[in-house]
Parts: sequence; structure tokens; C-alpha cells
Amino acid sequence: MSHRRITFILGETPPPRLDKALARDVPADAALSRTRLARLIESGAVMVDAQVQRDPRAVAGEGARIDIDVEEAEDSHILPEDIPLEVIYEDADLIVINKPAGMVVHPAPGSPSGTLVNALLAHCGDDLSGVGGMKRPGIVHRIDKDTSGLLVVAKSDAAHHGLAKQFEAHSVERYYRCIVYGVPDANDPRLRGVKGANFETGNILKMTTQLARHKHDRQRQAVLFHGGRHAVTRARTVARFGTPPVIALMECWLETGRTHQIRVHMAHAGHGLVGDATYGGKRKLARTALAEPVADAIKAFPRQALHAAVLGFEHPISGEAIRFEAPLPEDMAGLLELLEPARA
Repeated sequence: MSHRRITFILGETPPPRLDKALARDVPADAALSRTRLARLIESGAVMVDAQVQRDPRAVAGEGARIDIDVEEAEDSHILPEDIPLEVIYEDADLIVINKPAGMVVHPAPGSPSGTLVNALLAHCGDDLSGVGGMKRPGIVHRIDKDTSGLLVVAKSDAAHHGLAKQFEAHSVERYYRCIVYGVPDANDPRLRGVKGANFETGNILKMTTQLARHKHDRQRQAVLFHGGRHAVTRARTVARFGTPPVIALMECWLETGRTHQIRVHMAHAGHGLVGDATYGGKRKLARTALAEPVADAIKAFPRQALHAAVLGFEHPISGEAIRFEAPLPEDMAGLLELLEPARA
């Protein structure tokens, strides 16, 4: 196993924890995240003034000499698989994919193969310079298996670190399109009584809650108002369908990015996603609202009607602002085509 040594001096008034001090002062071209640095400290790969330091919480003073021995990236234990990918953009540092519905992002006990990571390992090959000491794609955000749309993935530690900081700061632009039951409206007295829901100018629904795993079903997320993680979703109505309107096409954007966030928030507002068996369910529609074939198509829609349509961020290496759009997939576009004659 080959190593490289990184040497530098801690600057003025370093943070009190060693891992934070290193994260602040480590040379940018070393491309080491705070998480990676903490692992290197614990493994004995960090010396402070020529003494090995294994405690990430240790204190190191201004002017301390830091030596870090970093192993070159190893091959991943995850196997590459030749799975077709729709690549929207790619360079030496990152790749943007339009993920199809039905594909899991990362291998897990229930999905050991056929994932986006398996596909990326085959697609990128030797272009992966190593993320976290392993030659693997750097997953900085995910979308659900049955959600389609845009994902950015890092190909190097430097890109992974830069993208992760943007997601942590909630500065990434993410817009989703979804098809929901009902039409959110500021004049709806029922919705005005839903805790966590309010409306901003332009009839924009804003959902503000905490989210955490459901107590009794670990596959679901639950809305809370104490504990959990802060979550904010905004949504506006793009089109409404039916007489009276019973279905809406919504555009949602995220201030935070939590697991199942849009699905949970829209369901909490009483406007669950079409096809979402976990949160939205299958609702009965008024017989006169839509033609029977259209109502049947809504009832039979096989997944949550949710698509990650827009993704914008600052390139982690060049600093350039870049933005990507992905059109609706065939299944959602086809459902909207059926609904179009009933547009209200």
C-alpha cells in the first residue's frame, strides 16, 4: 500500500478540537474532509509535533507542525455492473445522472446489486480518484428508489468535500415536480388548520416541521414538532385537473433535504402524492370529477409521482454556477397527457 505525506503548520487561534483545526488548515489540494481527518486521527495516521495523536478532540496549539500519512485509494468492495446510465453532465470531478424510477442509489442488505453505485463504478472506471480512501463514487445526496430525476455524484475527495459543504449549507437549488391529490389553496380553511402549514405570497404553501423515523414503522418518516430534524418544503400549484379540481401538478423546492421530505410534508398537508403507497395511499375520486379511464390510470399509477427536475450548485473545483434540468419521465408525462383534457 502506497502512502503520501501531508505536512503543514496550524495557523492562528485554531479551533479547540484537533479534527476541526485540521479541517480548517489542511491544504485544499489534500481534499480531506473533517470526517476523513477524524478517521485518520483515530487510525494513528496523524502526528502533532512529531507525536502520534489518536484523539480527534485533542487540543493542538497555534504553530503546531502536522504530519498526516494518507493511504492511496483502494479499490471498492462493491462490484461494478454494466448498467446503462443517462449522463446529463460529466467532467473529471463529478457526474450528474438522471436516475430512473426503480433504481436504488447505494447497495444495502435488501439491494446488494443493480444500484446506481454499481453502475457508476463500471461507467467511471479508473476516473475515480478516491473518496474517503476508497475508489468509489461520492454520494452526497440521494433520491428514493421510486423517485426519478437528477443526482450529482463526486468522482474525487475534493469534489465530494465541496459538494457536501453546499448540501450542508442548504445552498443547492433543487426543484421537484409531483402529482398530488387535491389542490393546496390559501383559502382552504382545512389547510389553514394544519399545524406546520402556512402560505406565502403567490399562494405558495410552506411546510415547516421536524421529521424523524416513525416510532412503529422504521421504513417511514413522521412529522414532529419537538425533536427530530428541522425540515422546510415549499410548493406551488402548476396545474389543476378535474371538475371540481381533484388532482394537481405541483412544483416543490427544498430548504432542507430530509429523507422522504416532500412525500411526508405533502401527505401531512392532506395532499399526498399519487401512487405513494407509503404516505399518499389510493384515494377515491368523485365520479364526476374525471373521466373513468383517467381516474383508473391515477389509481393504477405504480410509484410515487415525484421527479427531481432541477439541480443547481457551484462547481466544487472551478466555482462556476451550473444548473441542470431533466424533463418528466414517460410515466408521469403520460399521466399528465391523460389529465390534460380535464385541466381546470
